[in-house]
Amino acid sequence: MMEDLWSLALGLLQLWMFVVVFLIMLPAMFGLSLGVTGVYIQVLVEILEWATIRIQRGREELPSVPVPLPNGIIKREGGSMKEELCELRHSPPIEGGEFALSDALYFFKSGLESIVDDQVTQRFSSEELASWNLLTRTNLNFRYISLRLSIIWVLGVFVRYCILFPLRITLALIGLSWLVVGLTIIGLLPESSLRSWLSELVHLTCYRICARALSATIHYHNKQNKPQRGGICVANHTTPIDIVILANDGCYAMVGQIHGGLLGIIQRAMVRSCPHVWFERSEMRDRHAVTSRLKAHVAAKTKLPILIFPEGTCVNNTSVMMFKKGSFEIGGTIYPVAIKYDPRFGDAFWNSSKFNMLSYLLRTMTSWAIVVNVWYLPPMTIEEGEDATSFANRVKSAIASQGGLLDLAWDGGLKRGKVKDSFKEEQQKMYSSIIVGKN
Repeated sequence: MMEDLWSLALGLLQLWMFVVVFLIMLPAMFGLSLGVTGVYIQVLVEILEWATIRIQRGREELPSVPVPLPNGIIKREGGSMKEELCELRHSPPIEGGEFALSDALYFFKSGLESIVDDQVTQRFSSEELASWNLLTRTNLNFRYISLRLSIIWVLGVFVRYCILFPLRITLALIGLSWLVVGLTIIGLLPESSLRSWLSELVHLTCYRICARALSATIHYHNKQNKPQRGGICVANHTTPIDIVILANDGCYAMVGQIHGGLLGIIQRAMVRSCPHVWFERSEMRDRHAVTSRLKAHVAAKTKLPILIFPEGTCVNNTSVMMFKKGSFEIGGTIYPVAIKYDPRFGDAFWNSSKFNMLSYLLRTMTSWAIVVNVWYLPPMTIEEGEDATSFANRVKSAIASQGGLLDLAWDGGLKRGKVKDSFKEEQQKMYSSIIVGKN
């Protein structure tokens, strides 16, 4: 009896390794796909569409089934300050020197709107779904609707946790181990074109394996605009997985702070064979030191393009927030990239104030899949007479427009900090100019 069990376990292990090595890893190494993920995504789409119809029918049959709230509970007028003040006064356009007590109502209204439904806080919570995607974490108010829908949900839990999750963990461990060991060995070689080629090959291979560990389906658009050596690639930032998504199609020099633990081990292995730019915590506070090191990297036109996320924090896949101007003071060519995830298959946003990295990765690996579109935009350079802030805003607007994202002027640093006095002063100056007639 025991021999039969051992034989069965050995057979399952052999099958498992065959699937991992020959059906996933080898195709990933050469950038090939056997089409299994594509079929899986198509089946998911059909199931989710059926579930949506069934839920809508259930709401009609069972009034107690909750209806999801729309995105945003405040209907904003969208007019300028001057237009809204005129409407409050019930008067023609405001002339200089006029003041009305009713003007205070505009600021009361704007303040209450910001408290109830501000444009910053909601960018750091998970994106609202139009319909349930059969993940309990995206439907905290789930109610029983039908037996068939419940059976599909139970089968989904089994597939995600008992089949996909172990497979994804195996691939992630292989990819990361290969990255650390491979780059450590390559780092022992003397500086040469062969070493650079091997380093890029290992980077690309390992990132592709890690992408398979997420069941990632990535659609790249406009590949003729891919970042080139000596340039700077800037992109909107939703998750640390953004790096895996972009590096799956080409190698980049990473920029960031030196960490400890497992991430620190990976960083030290990476920098041994590739010119990544890591900073100590003390250096990150010194803007001039950071800028000088980045300028030196860009000046060497043979080095890999630098990958930078100018928002400085993760935003929830609905918007692009203010770009820090430091990335645009370096000089050189900017290669904008827009990244947009499909929320139907899983929430890619990393809410760092709610989940640590391990918890986030576990949630991601137990989701259905990662489906994402990546658009390479035409390269951009600073124009004559344009300052770094204006250039950053121009690049940000191009990324938001291409990705179908909201273009917000707010600083992502407001996630953890207070509103700067300059924002308040800007509103005061705007109102003052209306009153004294200098607009």
